[in-house]
Amino acid sequence: MGQFIFIFSTFLLTTVLVGVISTLIVKKSDNQKTAKGYFLAGHGLNGIFIAGSMLLTNISAENMIGLSGQSYGFNMSGMAWESTAVISTIIMAFIFLPLYLRKGYTTLPEFMEDRYGKGVRRMVSILFLIGYLLVGIPVALYAGAIAFNQIFDLNTIFNLPLSTTITILIVLVGIIGALYAVLGGLKAVAVSDTINGILLIIGSTLVVLFGLHTLGKLQGGSMLLGLNTIINENPEKLNAIGTSSDPVPFTAIFTGVFLANLFYWGTNQVLIQRTLGAKNLKEGQKGVLLSGFLKMLVPLFLLSPGIIAFHLIPNLPANDFAYPTLVAKSMPWPLVGLFSAALFGAIISTYNSFLNSASTIFMVDIYKPIFNPKISDEKMVKHAKNIGWLFALFAIIFTPFLNVLSTGLYDFGRSFTGFYNIPIITLVLVGIFSKRGSTLGAILATIFHGILYSGYKFWFAALDIPFTNMLLSIHFTHIYAISFVIMLAIIWITSYIKNEEIKPFDMSSKANPDYDMNPWIHKNAVALWLIICLIYEYFIFSPLGLATTQRNDTRITLVTLGVIIFTIILIIIERKKAIKENTRI
Repeated sequence: MGQFIFIFSTFLLTTVLVGVISTLIVKKSDNQKTAKGYFLAGHGLNGIFIAGSMLLTNISAENMIGLSGQSYGFNMSGMAWESTAVISTIIMAFIFLPLYLRKGYTTLPEFMEDRYGKGVRRMVSILFLIGYLLVGIPVALYAGAIAFNQIFDLNTIFNLPLSTTITILIVLVGIIGALYAVLGGLKAVAVSDTINGILLIIGSTLVVLFGLHTLGKLQGGSMLLGLNTIINENPEKLNAIGTSSDPVPFTAIFTGVFLANLFYWGTNQVLIQRTLGAKNLKEGQKGVLLSGFLKMLVPLFLLSPGIIAFHLIPNLPANDFAYPTLVAKSMPWPLVGLFSAALFGAIISTYNSFLNSASTIFMVDIYKPIFNPKISDEKMVKHAKNIGWLFALFAIIFTPFLNVLSTGLYDFGRSFTGFYNIPIITLVLVGIFSKRGSTLGAILATIFHGILYSGYKFWFAALDIPFTNMLLSIHFTHIYAISFVIMLAIIWITSYIKNEEIKPFDMSSKANPDYDMNPWIHKNAVALWLIICLIYEYFIFSPLGLATTQRNDTRITLVTLGVIIFTIILIIIERKKAIKENTRI
């Protein structure tokens, strides 16, 4: 009991300290009473805050538990969701972000109105709200509750049923997270995310290191013996080239995974709201590309623990118990409190980011334009806080009824996000790259996707006919791609049949003449380096690299040296460019 008190006290002290530091930093800003200040941090976020907030919003307990669960039960094919996101961050930095900042958007649905009209803006706003309230927020809370119960073993300590303990934790996390999002706005979220992100990276690294140490010690050796074990015993666990029976088939990287990642990093309000608060385009591009680099480190922090747990703790009752059980068994108990604070920060980050974005969309895209167009900034912020509390209350009540352990947290979240991610990314891509997209086509295509995907998830099985049976046998990521292609066809065909006059959309016009749209001079080099690193990562975690019993160490060494030399050359070239730019200025 003494250990528990110490661990909990450390956790509580660290969590409170993060909150106090975030509050002090946010209080230095006097713009929290304005709409731009509350929703977009007063356009004051630099690249570090943007990257830190994007990463921690993305890395939640769902990722930590779900990805480790996938590698525990299968292999590293789940890496596809994480590492390949770097391609989406590059597209965001080069194409989407300059457009968003140039037009001065607060939310993505504002783009939809500019391009398709008010009806599509309302439709997309509702899609976002339904997705956030029924999937995003509940999964974040549920995953967090599971993690804390497994780490602290709370149901045993307090002699409570598991379901009761999970419910209590959901309520506590829900209330604390809402305090950040509702009272502090985007800047409080971004600042606390960055601080917690540093703690999380440190904590996640320690989980891997202590996990390897515990595994090596179990076999009479040290950390290096533990590393040798996961490399040489069952090397197929290190394979990121998934088959049709794995959580993510390799082919899905080029179909649905690409579309889902492009939606998430380029159009999802929860993520892009941080970039819309950038102080200028340069800082926005820095933050987005840095978040892409950090995403490629995620497999090392979140997939390798599952493989360590596979060797250390076999026969767990559920794959999703792998990560928290590894923490409980391998992390020295004096450090568990600090790690729990970092984990709590990740949980809170995702949860409060969803809350902040949901209230932003409701106020900016639904309440203000429909009910009160002349509302003052002060009342906008006040109403946004009230709506945030209502959304938090709904999530706290709804989440305990969500039982996702049978399907796995990560697959559940990614699968059900499919109800709204593909329509939104389709409309954005058509809106940017084609003049044929129209209001009617956008609505019809979205309705089609809703019918197709709901059938795939719920009612096709009852029909029991060859067409639906064939669709049910396809991985959900491929269904994403199939629906995307058909939606494109519906949009274009509708435009030609109706011969509609498309609403003019000037992508080059600038909403705020004073906003600095000068790009980051190193963006091209960084993007090229990120692509090379992505290819290298897939090489390492494949049968050409570590995932084979016939490993070729010479080949691995030569490829690694090639990447290092390329990196050094690139740094030298970019250094000379920076010196030249400074001299010229």
